[in-house]
Amino acid sequence: MFRRILVANRGEIAARILRACEALGIESVVVHSDADRGAPWLGSATKTVCLGPGRPSDSYLNASAVLQAAEQTECQALHPGYGFLAESGVFAARCEQQGLTFIGPGAAAIRKMGDKASAKRTMADHGLDTIPGSAGILDDVAEARGIADDVGYPVFLKATAGGGGKGMRRCDRPDQLDTAFAEASLEARNAFGDPSLYLEKLIEGGRHIEFQVLCDAYGNAIHLRERDCSIQRNNQKLIEESPSPGLADDDRSRVGDHVARALASSGYVNAGTVEFLQEPGGALYFMEVNARLQVEHPVTEMITGVDLVEQQIRVAANEPLAITQDELRFQGHAIEFRINAEDVDAGFRPDPGVISRFIAPNGSAGVRWDSAVREGYRIPPWYDSMIGKLIVHAATRDAALERGASALDSLVIEGVRTTVALHRRILDDDAFRAGRYDLNRLTEILG
Repeated sequence: MFRRILVANRGEIAARILRACEALGIESVVVHSDADRGAPWLGSATKTVCLGPGRPSDSYLNASAVLQAAEQTECQALHPGYGFLAESGVFAARCEQQGLTFIGPGAAAIRKMGDKASAKRTMADHGLDTIPGSAGILDDVAEARGIADDVGYPVFLKATAGGGGKGMRRCDRPDQLDTAFAEASLEARNAFGDPSLYLEKLIEGGRHIEFQVLCDAYGNAIHLRERDCSIQRNNQKLIEESPSPGLADDDRSRVGDHVARALASSGYVNAGTVEFLQEPGGALYFMEVNARLQVEHPVTEMITGVDLVEQQIRVAANEPLAITQDELRFQGHAIEFRINAEDVDAGFRPDPGVISRFIAPNGSAGVRWDSAVREGYRIPPWYDSMIGKLIVHAATRDAALERGASALDSLVIEGVRTTVALHRRILDDDAFRAGRYDLNRLTEILG
């Protein structure tokens, strides 16, 4: 096992990794920017290192500064969390060259799966159905137009790198392609340093379903079932739950086994998430592999009792998986609500500022609050707008919904606009409560 790990992230995910390090008796070093100096989560680390100014490119995205911090503090491993450098194959390779264990899939796997067009080809070779569209990266808008004519409108242009809804544009008509292609390509270049796009047929009324997988270096792989992430704003997830109300038991076991075998046979090691679009008829189409820990991983932890961050660290330390598929037990229902500092009425515009009053959700059984904020904390303008994640667990979905409503009502955040009231509005929606929702439901709720 590692003696000291560098945490190359911030906020609630940094706090989450620090808890896992403490549980395993591992010393921790956390890097931070000037904007995060004195932040609440830093107090849990063995040591902290300032990387530079608040702008991400000058701090958390400065790979050389992060690696220098790891070397100077004699860390043996690095956990990237999610976002920032977590899906950079180049950064993972530099860690390997420096003799630093990257806690996540290796550089080759990140490059293969992080490129969505490459991942699509790889998983198709393993027998997964894929969404009709381009076979790989588009050469130009003319190629996009030809493929769109073949598969039929509407279509989605998507960045082959990164995630989080960046570099995506919907096109309902041929005359929208030129502008959409230029905008998506530019956004992808600015966000990920790669302007490459691919095209897929847009399936209306679909659900976003993803399977959590763990693989070790010895060919063992398990799936921890699925999460439904269909409540989204601007192509970014807002609520996740497990199990999905839209998936049959036979399908969750069959597809889960399939994706675990596919990743393992591809040489994938560590945690990964295989994402699907489920059409209204129930068919599942592969979309992408997220070669990292997911924001919504607590949902899976709540129904399985498996600490995914601890498992990531153990697998990176060359330990075999300690649990088999047959030994996994799935209990109850879990729902996660992402609490963001955003102005919902202004198109979810981020609303950074000082949290003048804060009361955490009620701490009753089945309620988990993953966050790194406190009263008086200033949310910087440089980073993701998420304040924290409220996760609830109960024996049934109905009970989890009620527990979620109670926990949201007990959460107090003043000083910035948040998505708390929106979550209560979603919970009061009849279609959501009945489990009859899709990717369009939030738009319909907002009117």
